[in-house]
Amino acid sequence: MTASQSPRILTTTVGSYPVPDWLAALPSEQALLDATRVVFNLQREAGIDLPTDGELYRFDVNHPDTNGMIEYFVHKLGGIRSEVGRRDTAAFRAKSEMRFRLKPAAVVTGAISEGVLNLPEDCARAASVAGGPFKFTLTSPYMLARTLLDEHYRDFQQLTLAIADALAAQVGDLNCACVQVDEANVPGNPADAPLAAEAINRVLDAVRVEKAVHFCFGNYGGQTIQRGTWAALVSFLNSLHANHLVLELAHRPPSDLEALKDVEARLGIGLGVVDIKVNHIETPEEIARAIERAERILGPNRVRYVNPDCGFWMLKRSVADRKIAALVKGRDLYLGRE
Repeated sequence: MTASQSPRILTTTVGSYPVPDWLAALPSEQALLDATRVVFNLQREAGIDLPTDGELYRFDVNHPDTNGMIEYFVHKLGGIRSEVGRRDTAAFRAKSEMRFRLKPAAVVTGAISEGVLNLPEDCARAASVAGGPFKFTLTSPYMLARTLLDEHYRDFQQLTLAIADALAAQVGDLNCACVQVDEANVPGNPADAPLAAEAINRVLDAVRVEKAVHFCFGNYGGQTIQRGTWAALVSFLNSLHANHLVLELAHRPPSDLEALKDVEARLGIGLGVVDIKVNHIETPEEIARAIERAERILGPNRVRYVNPDCGFWMLKRSVADRKIAALVKGRDLYLGRE
C-alpha cells in the first residue's frame, strides 16, 4: 500500500502476543521463527498496518507474572549479575517504589555495557518472516533501571543514562519501519520525568526510522500498578524526540483525553481503544465511538494510530485475535472504509 492509499488513521499493536502452547511445549529456534511468522501473518490478515513480532523470544517461564521482558534485557547487559541472593533481595525490598516485585531483576556490579545484547540480530530474525513493514520494540532505560539493585554506581541517574547509552549503541542498526520504546513506570513517578526523558531521548536520537514511545500504567498480572494521570505528564510527553506516542486510554478515565489536548501537534497520537486488562471483545461500534470521541476532543487529524493499551501476552490467543480483528474493523467503520 502506498502512502497515498494508506488510511488517515493507521492500526498497530503494542508488542507482545500470547506464547503459543506448542512453542512453550517444544521450544527451538525453528519453532520460534515459525511462531513469529504466525504472529505477523495473523495481524496482516486482520488488516493491521504496522504489526509487531509478538516478542515471543522474550518470554521466560520463570517470570510468568512479568513475562520475562525485563530479564531479557538486563541479563544480557555487561556489568550485571543475574544471580540474586538473599541479601540482594532484602536490599531491593527496602525500595518502596518497587514493592510489586519480590526481588530485583539483577544486580549491577560494574559499568554497564552492551554485553551480549544483540537487538539487531533479533530484529533481523523478525524481518525475515515479517512479510512487510513492522515495528520493533525495546524497554526504556528508565524502566529497566528501576528493577535493578545498584551496587556499582549507587546513583540512579548515572545508572539510567548508562543503560540508555548501551541501548542507543544498537538501535541505529535495527532493520524495521518503526522503533518503539516502552515505558510503564514513569507514569506513576512524574517527578522523574526529566531523567526519563533524557534517557529515552538518548535512545530515540540514535534511531534512524520512525520513532514511537509507548506509555501505560502497568500490566502486572493483568492489573494496573501505577497511579497517575496524563495531565501530570504532558510536559514530559512534549519533551520527547518522537514521531508519535502510543498511549493507554481504553482503561483510563475519559477525562484523560482533555489533558492530551496540550500535546504538541508534531507528536502523532496513538489512541488506546482496546482494553487488554479485560476479556471483553470490543465491538467495531465501540471502537469507532472511542475514535470519534477522541477526535472531537483532541481536534481533527490528531489521532494518527489506534492501538491496544498494551501488549496481549496476558490474554488467551482466542481473545487477543478477536481484539486485533475488532481494532481494524472499528477503525474502518469510523473512516467509512469498506
